[in-house]
Amino acid sequence: MPGKERELARLEKEAEAPNLWQDPQAAQKTMRELSYLRQEVGDWKGISARVADALELARLGDGSLRGDLEAEVEAIRAEVDRLDFQTLFSGEYDDHNALLSIHAGAGGTDAQDWTAMLQRMYLRWAEGHDFNAEVLDSTEGEEAGLKSVTIEVRGTNAHGYLKAEKGVHRLVRLSPFDSAHRRHTSFALVEVLPEVADSDEIEIKPDEIEIDTYKSAGAGGQNVQKNETAIRITHKPTGIVVTCQNERSQTQNRENALKVLRSRLLDLQRQQREEELARLRGKHVKAEFGSQIRSYVLHPYQMVKDHRTDYETGNTESVLNGNLDALIEAYLRSRVGNGREV
Repeated sequence: MPGKERELARLEKEAEAPNLWQDPQAAQKTMRELSYLRQEVGDWKGISARVADALELARLGDGSLRGDLEAEVEAIRAEVDRLDFQTLFSGEYDDHNALLSIHAGAGGTDAQDWTAMLQRMYLRWAEGHDFNAEVLDSTEGEEAGLKSVTIEVRGTNAHGYLKAEKGVHRLVRLSPFDSAHRRHTSFALVEVLPEVADSDEIEIKPDEIEIDTYKSAGAGGQNVQKNETAIRITHKPTGIVVTCQNERSQTQNRENALKVLRSRLLDLQRQQREEELARLRGKHVKAEFGSQIRSYVLHPYQMVKDHRTDYETGNTESVLNGNLDALIEAYLRSRVGNGREV
């Protein structure tokens, strides 16, 4: 906490500088960090003051205060648990907004339907946390569901929460698309990236990208169909391609596509750093997503199990309705327990 208080004092001094807003993006980053630190330091100071007050009342030995003290102890315990959980968000980009993409994998129409189910699950989760979630781009399946979707989730520690969801998600159920109603297994890949601003490490030069426009497909109304509002950006040095078509404005789609491209380039940069460190340490790191991180079984029994933590629950309906916090917390705490970077 003393280190955080010193950092808070430094940021407050920066915020008072008369030339702060000459660089709007750097200023926004400073103000975001300042707001986050003020909240964190204020919360811990507040709970320390409540503990001190409760101890002072306890020392009075007044039996008539026992009920009030017991209630305050429970309230303090709940608040400490909440603040303890917040300490898990110590990663470099945990406090950033998140870009969450879901891609249908093996399983045909069932996998595309599974992608749509996951989209609903994450939108419900975001709603339950008062996060702002916006679909930036989506491609509908031929018969049902979605081939892919990208969602921007805005809110405090959005990336810190959702990074627990990165990986392959497996669904086992009786297929509604099989006339014989047989059991099918479907897969979907979830990618989670921190949203980064222009000033955050990644610079995209105009001559490095190729921008194409085309007519939006799928739902959106006739206005979307008539004009070439959809955007496709190709980053020539890496070959990364990003599309965005859900906005009616070509300008807005372009901004959203660049936002996704910056995050993908940052993730690529991170992967390259990890591979270089592994090479120097003599370890081999595969550049692949690996097997499923979580299974959702709807038949012949009900279970959701996270294979990284062995946390499981039989309430599949609750999970698919967006109640993911227990699964997310188990993953974040396991990362701390294993000494890995959160």
